[in-house]
Amino acid sequence: MIKLIQSFKRLDPAYKNALEVIFLYPGFKALMLHRLAHLLWQLRVPFLPRFVSELTRFLTGIDIHPGARLGRVVIDHGLGVVIGETAVIGNDVLIYQGVSLGGTTLSPVKRHPTIEDQVVLGAGAKILGNIVIGRASRVGANSVVVESVPPESTVVGIPGRVLSKGVTEGRELEHGDLK
Repeated sequence: MIKLIQSFKRLDPAYKNALEVIFLYPGFKALMLHRLAHLLWQLRVPFLPRFVSELTRFLTGIDIHPGARLGRVVIDHGLGVVIGETAVIGNDVLIYQGVSLGGTTLSPVKRHPTIEDQVVLGAGAKILGNIVIGRASRVGANSVVVESVPPESTVVGIPGRVLSKGVTEGRELEHGDLK
């Protein structure tokens, strides 16, 4: 929990203190409740993992399937975030409102994205299918990504296209970068 709060401090410019994160940030609440739901899912407890997930969605507006595997993720203004069952998310990933990590098949296989460390997913981005968003990449707002993205890339558009590679490390994504 302490490392997660540190991630919020590092990635959220509105951060004031840990108490605000714990009591007032819906993303933090959703992540804490997801940890419980995921543990119950791994233990194959019937009904309860999905119940906790539904309760979390009702309380926060963030829908995380209990099967999803999450590292230290910061969900900022998380309303409308959807994370599917087979999604895998690394550490220090920043997810804005309205992001979907969705599947593209009904088959019981790995069907949701893998998001590597230090990725930023802009508001409304849709990342669909069993693809990988490479380390330190940035996905622009409302982009629809259906193909894997190399590390340190900036992706925008519908369908998402890589604008640049190898230049995002240590830089913040600014809207002016998305021309």
